[in-house]
Amino acid sequence: MAPKETKDSGNKFHFSIDRGGTFTDIHCLLPNNTEIVRKLLSEDPDNYPDAPTEGIRRILSEHDTPLTSISYDRNIPVNTSRIGSIRMGTTVATNALLERKGERMGLVITKGFKDLLKIGNQSRSNIFDLTCLAPGLLYEEVVEVDERIMLANFMDDEDAMEVDEKKEVEEPPSKKTKLSSEDASSSFFEPKLSSEDSSSSEPKAGIGPRHTGTTSETIISLRPPNLTTVREQLLTLKEKGIQSLAIVLLHSYVYPKHEEMIGQVAKDMGCFREISMSSVVMPMVKVVPRGHTACAAAYLTPNITTYLSSFRKGFDEGLKDIKLDFMKSDGGLTPVDDFGGHQAILSGPAGGVIGYAKTAFRPTEGDDDKTKIMPVIGFDMGGTSTDVSRYDGHLDHVFETTTAGIAIQAPQLDINTVAAGGGSRLF
Repeated sequence: MAPKETKDSGNKFHFSIDRGGTFTDIHCLLPNNTEIVRKLLSEDPDNYPDAPTEGIRRILSEHDTPLTSISYDRNIPVNTSRIGSIRMGTTVATNALLERKGERMGLVITKGFKDLLKIGNQSRSNIFDLTCLAPGLLYEEVVEVDERIMLANFMDDEDAMEVDEKKEVEEPPSKKTKLSSEDASSSFFEPKLSSEDSSSSEPKAGIGPRHTGTTSETIISLRPPNLTTVREQLLTLKEKGIQSLAIVLLHSYVYPKHEEMIGQVAKDMGCFREISMSSVVMPMVKVVPRGHTACAAAYLTPNITTYLSSFRKGFDEGLKDIKLDFMKSDGGLTPVDDFGGHQAILSGPAGGVIGYAKTAFRPTEGDDDKTKIMPVIGFDMGGTSTDVSRYDGHLDHVFETTTAGIAIQAPQLDINTVAAGGGSRLF
């Protein structure tokens, strides 16, 4: 491939890398403002431990050593003094999800909703398939936390008057306040107190500290989580070998405080590699896709973290002062420290869409009607899979997709992937 003139490199090497399942492609902007491309196998343990690192080392050895005499020996970390930036798209998260090789994880969810993600939304990809099987779940264990909130404006005028008289209540109800077994079948919003509390036999819902939610609505914390109990529950997960948590409370999208309290307990315990709170990962209304997205983040992010740690070890000072960005599923770049597993599922294919959108799209070329837009079809066949997409001058995004049986609620480019590539076999 003949090098071509391009933008100013700032006298540094700038790398853009696509690490696929079979091959790794490396584009480099050289200090003399020309471009080169190199390709090597993504997995070749007999010759190198990591393909992107090896590709960078080879380019620097070929184009920098003759000028600066800097050694880029394979047995030492790569010298980064001549590297300006690194951008990468990777299929690490994609493959981990497809092959179910993520971190062992547990789900922390509101009491009474233990099987919510298992039940899902009951959708079937093919309603006439009599052998349709439910997709597997990412989590191994479930912990139910007794917590609940409500919106103050869901109370009728009469109830609101009663609660207004007791506004001084700023602390959770007494620990002695318990629901009797007889009351368990009554409406949640009208719980009865046991005889241990003589102040009021039948208080209405809405008694509890009030807060302002993310939507500026007034939130009543009916049952804050008991953090002592939560810690004991998390210890049981630790003893079972769970190293990653997804915290999914029913209404955390509007009031994330309860999730934050639980997340802080888990963090203080110091035994979990990843703690994904749904209110942080994807603070949206629908709890099922929000829960699946939080689970995907907890399941896949440790794989991303492990790979990034391994990648950084191949360079001196761990790339501390080098701009390192990763491609997200929505086609944007994010700093390495903000790159999560749920954002990486289409990291590699998204780079292909951005690439042909920038280079192949010509809105009016060859048309008599200059106002007509000619869309471009992207057909990206790799060694492992084939990705198909379309670009008509605007990037098409979807906000809820199902990948490998897992509903992901996160912005993604609209890409259809077929698990058949140039290296696939039909027998």
